[in-house]
Amino acid sequence: MKVLVFDIWADYAHFRKFYTTSSPLTFSFPPPPTISGILGAIYGTDKNTNKYLEIFGCKECRVSIRILNPIKKVRMGLNFINTKDNCWQPVLKITSKSKHEPRTQIRTEFLKDPKFRIYVVHENKNIFEELVKRIRDRQIFYTISLGLSELIANFSFVGVFICEEKFGDTLVDIHSVFPITNLSENGLVIEEGKKYFKEKIPIIMKQNRVVEKYEDVIFEPDGKTIRAKLKNYFKLENGENIVFF
Repeated sequence: MKVLVFDIWADYAHFRKFYTTSSPLTFSFPPPPTISGILGAIYGTDKNTNKYLEIFGCKECRVSIRILNPIKKVRMGLNFINTKDNCWQPVLKITSKSKHEPRTQIRTEFLKDPKFRIYVVHENKNIFEELVKRIRDRQIFYTISLGLSELIANFSFVGVFICEEKFGDTLVDIHSVFPITNLSENGLVIEEGKKYFKEKIPIIMKQNRVVEKYEDVIFEPDGKTIRAKLKNYFKLENGENIVFF
């Protein structure tokens, strides 16, 4: 099986957690539906119909993600302009109304200097080859970002590798994040000098943007490998061991 591998990074990123409202928090890495959006921007899917969630969803496309830069989170205040009750006037003058202030500041959490490695397999050979060509030649259809449109991202082509699925209870060093459900019984090895975090992330999102599946995933926030026994994983010819969603 062929795997497309590329790196993506930016100055800041924000992947809003589903349970936060007034003070948005961010996931530590882009969940699979967000990666589908990035792939859709590269490939050029229709943004208005969320077609990317179908083309790059779990039915035909599988993705994996590796943390390259240590996870650093910062909080900044974002100024939002109130557009209700004609607070925003055509003459570019903001006025106060009885019920609403013209502006409001929201404390928002961001990832600082994020960098990730994305792995992609796709059952449709034509779509896969088009993705490879666009990333390799830097001919993407839409500008890509990490979560918010203002957080413009850069990327680089790493390569296309052959991978092999592995099974069994052998201890291996896993380079990607992986779901807890893939762990064998007592399969996690706690090593000195490493940190082990868990987050619940969306895995499958329908085209109407309703999340169909969430999962708890394990990751090392500094990007170090995790030694574990997994039910299955994929070994790339470059030596990396990853788990697909």
